[in-house]
Amino acid sequence: MSENAWENLVKKQLKTDDIYSVLKKENLEGIEVKPFYDSVDRPLANLPKIEESTHLVASYHESLQEDVFAFLLDQNVENLEQKTIFVNNTDLAGHISPKEEDQYFSLVDVFDEKKAAVNDQLVKELLAKQFRRNICVDISLHQNAGAAIYQQLGIALAKTKELVELYGAGILNKLIFRIAVGANYFFEMAKLRAFKIVFNQLSKEYGLDEIPYIFAETSLRNKSVSDNENNLIRSTLELASAMIGGADAVFSNNYLVDRSTENSEEISFKQQIVLAYESIINVFEDASNGSYYVEDITRQIAEKSWTFFVEIEEKGGYLELLKQGVIQKKIYDHAVAEQQWVEEGKIKLIGVNLYPKLEIKKSSEELYSEKEIRAVRWAEMFE
Repeated sequence: MSENAWENLVKKQLKTDDIYSVLKKENLEGIEVKPFYDSVDRPLANLPKIEESTHLVASYHESLQEDVFAFLLDQNVENLEQKTIFVNNTDLAGHISPKEEDQYFSLVDVFDEKKAAVNDQLVKELLAKQFRRNICVDISLHQNAGAAIYQQLGIALAKTKELVELYGAGILNKLIFRIAVGANYFFEMAKLRAFKIVFNQLSKEYGLDEIPYIFAETSLRNKSVSDNENNLIRSTLELASAMIGGADAVFSNNYLVDRSTENSEEISFKQQIVLAYESIINVFEDASNGSYYVEDITRQIAEKSWTFFVEIEEKGGYLELLKQGVIQKKIYDHAVAEQQWVEEGKIKLIGVNLYPKLEIKKSSEELYSEKEIRAVRWAEMFE
């Protein structure tokens, strides 16, 4: 199909000749989005994942033990044979002793963002254990603090390089990346795909050919205390982005932001079950491969992420820039710009700034700090 024929088809489907204003997509990422696509300049190869089928991870409850195969664990539980366990507690990670046949992963971040340091003792303790993936590189905090997508991925690479410099390139296949998936449906698919590209590129710098293990969880940034039902819809879309983008494991944070019940945690897990067993999107290796749009923004995000990573390295590395407050300021600048879009209604939150529109009660200055990376929900401005 020619470009003109494609354009005419889009006009017909949208019932307007003014398709460019309708399809215009502003974003704060600096990603160029076309109104429509009829080709892609550089098609990408299939981007593999490590797990054959995406792990569906639930917070542990005894009532779920028979039906769930992967749990997020905050405290020790006996007799969890033949389960995949993601350990989410520092003390538990330090004391637990998995057997060789167990499927244990550590989700404990070994970086102390406030001290701008790596917890060397914890790293060495975890590396000595029979975990399938011993060391977690957590960038979920950065997403929830308002970092741009390319900033999140650039920081993940920079944190990885810090670990390689301390413990050698052999640590690359021991890493698990904890990534929060936000509301921008196709961008978030592209984020996971782009990370596979840039992580593989980094591994080749050390003579290896590794792909990252990605643990994706739903974001807190776009969730509202006053509108729990919409939180369910938002997090379901985020889970779909993660599965289509090729995550190795997915976890849905509780849709009740300010509290947690056994019922709400069960419902949060069932979001994954519906996607996996009714939509069957957890088994594909790279489901969005071939989409012109996703391919194009994947390439752009990968390039911007690598550029940001190189910029961090040229200025002294992640930990050094944390000490100087540079990383905090870069995240702060993007987060405040994003919050401004929420305030102006460019980013729409149903039940918060649209249907109904709540009154603004807090300013960006009250919510964010230039000196600290901390999670902030958009809706906090109105609560």
